Amino acid sequence: MNKRDLRTILLVEDSPADAEMALDALNGAHLANPVVHVEDGVECLDYLHCRGAFAGRQDGDPAVVLLDIKMPRMNGLDVLTQMRADERMRRIPVVILSSSREESDLARSWDLGANAYVIKPVDVDQFFDAVRTLGQFWAVLNQPPEKE
Repeated sequence: MNKRDLRTILLVEDSPADAEMALDALNGAHLANPVVHVEDGVECLDYLHCRGAFAGRQDGDPAVVLLDIKMPRMNGLDVLTQMRADERMRRIPVVILSSSREESDLARSWDLGANAYVIKPVDVDQFFDAVRTLGQFWAVLNQPPEKE
């Protein structure tokens, strides 16, 4: 399998510092999967629907979407709602990667169909370990469900 056949990891994060740390952690996991970073929910949906700036991208669903909740233009919970309502995107794994410790955000994420919810640790080493583990599981170990 060559690199073009590998499914993308889509990182949806508006904070430049958090995005840089997540990208460093994914690179540190030595995954062959390409990582695409977008900064808000609108760009995420544009990527998933191959429209706007992503109109020319090679079609195919990402292996996983690492999704922040608190973002400008469209928040992560609204993105998750739209993804789960769309038959084509319903099975894409979504990991909420957020600094929100609000119980309502956690409960709503699960209710909307998140596959995992990871609170961004304040400690940089813990953050790196969490993102590395997520990347390895979702990109390498996890197999997507069969399409009906």
